[in-house]
Amino acid sequence: MNPSSVRTAWVRALLGVMLLSAVACTPLQVLTHSVSQNEARVPPGRYDIDPDHTSITFDIDHFKYTRFTMRFDRKQGQLDWNDGGLERSTASVTIDAASIDTNVPLLDKMVKSDSMLGVARYPQIRFASTRFVRTGDARGTLTGDLTIRDVTQPVTLDVTFNGFAPDPLTKKDTLGFSADGHFSRAKFGLATWYPAVGDDIHVRIQAEFVKTPAGA
Repeated sequence: MNPSSVRTAWVRALLGVMLLSAVACTPLQVLTHSVSQNEARVPPGRYDIDPDHTSITFDIDHFKYTRFTMRFDRKQGQLDWNDGGLERSTASVTIDAASIDTNVPLLDKMVKSDSMLGVARYPQIRFASTRFVRTGDARGTLTGDLTIRDVTQPVTLDVTFNGFAPDPLTKKDTLGFSADGHFSRAKFGLATWYPAVGDDIHVRIQAEFVKTPAGA
């Protein structure tokens, strides 16, 4: 092999190694990704819900056999994060009531009907935070106004701030939260099928918020 061929082979090998390193970078970053619960590190500003990585479910007693679970597939919302962290920040969420999914098509129609959610007349379920009380590091109770069928009642959620970091894939600043709470459906005029179906609704939320681009 002449010197020119050797040099060409060496350059190709070097480029191959560099390409493999670049390709391996993203999986490695994903595997080693970590988040911080240090609220002071979160840049102030508006964060929007990532609907693809946010879940909102309700579960309710069903004939004393189980807690029957249903989810909402369409939601949007925002978090206004301010200096001072959780106590000084606010959140609001809007759920498309018609996006409820019980995994039983006939039951979906019944829950959407006028005897329950009445989604044709009341298309949205809304929550707007009003107060946060800290109960521990990165944890607290979040009270807000929940509106269903145009009836508004205060609801309190136990909230954990799971952490902040730039997303390793999108590079966007991202926050993660878990929330858990209960409310009486009767207070919103949803007494159908009681007591066979319970009154207490258990709410579970897993939410990711992504920093809104400047000027958006």
